[in-house]
Amino acid sequence: MPAYFVTGTDTDAGKTLATAGLLALARRQGLTTLGLKPVASGCRRTSAGLRNDDALALQSRSEPAVPYAVVNPFAFAPAIAPHLAARRDGRVVTLTALESHVEPLLEGLQELILIEGAGGWRVPLNDSEDLSGLALRLELPVILVVGLKLGCISHARLTAEAIQADGLRLAGWIGNLLDAGFATDTTLYEENLDTLERTLPGPCLGILPRLDAVDEQIRPESAATCLVLPDDD
Repeated sequence: MPAYFVTGTDTDAGKTLATAGLLALARRQGLTTLGLKPVASGCRRTSAGLRNDDALALQSRSEPAVPYAVVNPFAFAPAIAPHLAARRDGRVVTLTALESHVEPLLEGLQELILIEGAGGWRVPLNDSEDLSGLALRLELPVILVVGLKLGCISHARLTAEAIQADGLRLAGWIGNLLDAGFATDTTLYEENLDTLERTLPGPCLGILPRLDAVDEQIRPESAATCLVLPDDD
């Protein structure tokens, strides 16, 4: 079944919104889905244990339903880089541990599996490994979420170049409007999007508008209307 690794040009680029939106779109099309957030920092303490809002958004759009621990096996409270959050907790997360958790899930019956990373492509997992190494080990195509703001063209192109340099395919990219002012000049905004379309080595899977006024629970459903699923070919 198609499985993809979702990364972003930066922290808060909109990875979860895009990932949950794609899962919601797949569900509308009658597909079975699984969303994974293997490592999450910035988790809340609850009676059931540490819970991350991004991971919960993916869990709620996974069908058939799965336990939280399947979606997010490594959860940390501090809202900081994963390797630093793990260090504060006296733990070390390794690619081998992530691979052991995720690889068997890829053999399931879901028709779309999305694995959301943390931060950008080069975010460290520990002192010697990057989280993107999971995509390399599993040979997953990558979906890039581009935070649309000043400087996004360079950020997007550098990330795409790093993905390709690591030997992986960019299955597509999604633009997420972070700065409403960025789109004030319509002509300039369209020229930025045109540059991204011409220079990124993968198709555009959609452009997400600012959704601040939309309730947090239904934002991915609204995002789904702006997206297309990647082509597994």
